[in-house]
Amino acid sequence: MSYYFIAQIRIKNEIEYQKYLDNAEDIFRKYKGEYLSVDNNPQIVEGCWNYTRTVLIRFNNKNDFDEWYNSKDYQDILKHRLKAADCDTILVKGLN
Repeated sequence: MSYYFIAQIRIKNEIEYQKYLDNAEDIFRKYKGEYLSVDNNPQIVEGCWNYTRTVLIRFNNKNDFDEWYNSKDYQDILKHRLKAADCDTILVKGLN
């Protein structure tokens, strides 16, 4: 069953955030993550959206997500995202 990691991000420091981006894609691929969307200007349909970026990443299963998120590789760069931005993230199960 696929799992989807959704991040709503409000970037406050572009330089620090770039330190995260410099390695993020390679690490996602290493742990079988797949970017489905990175959008800096989504269409707001209901409510309000107080972020600068939304990211949607698919993992084949919960174990792949856990291995990625808890890996030393990811934890080493995560500190840059958390320092550079306010982030609200969730993990949701797919329907398959």
